[in-house]
Amino acid sequence: MQQGKPRRTAGLTLNYPMSLGVFDRYEDAQRAVDYLSDEEFPVENCMIVGTELRQVERVTGRLSTGRVALGGLLSGAWLGLFVGLIFALFATPGDTLTTIMWCIAYGAVFGLVWAMTGYALTRGKRDFTSVSQVVATRYELLTEHKFAQQARDLLERMPAAPQR
Repeated sequence: MQQGKPRRTAGLTLNYPMSLGVFDRYEDAQRAVDYLSDEEFPVENCMIVGTELRQVERVTGRLSTGRVALGGLLSGAWLGLFVGLIFALFATPGDTLTTIMWCIAYGAVFGLVWAMTGYALTRGKRDFTSVSQVVATRYELLTEHKFAQQARDLLERMPAAPQR
């Protein structure tokens, strides 16, 4: 991180940010900002930045042909229900339920075919389901340069964190 240069990130900016500290847990950085707020520090001049990012992927299960087929069938049926409800707005009064049922059926078939085609194209290279998330391993507390010394002085007086 270069000090002295303004940071520009989608509306989240500080002019000439300076570091007040680096924390291993987000809760600790949040506690420091909360303490500054309690001490009447202008916290609108602070920013918590997650650093040292890493991607964590948690494998949740095995992916089989049956599971892919069922998932495609159900997601297609939901899409069909949605389309059917829209079409039903313009259907004649006696055809509403029929319109919705046909849309659900076509959606289910479409979802099944689409899911099975996608699964076949992977050729078994990813036979598992997972969820992934990008997480920070450290959190840096920054403030405007003109408030840095005041914030440091306040943080030196901050009581120790209670034991977890």
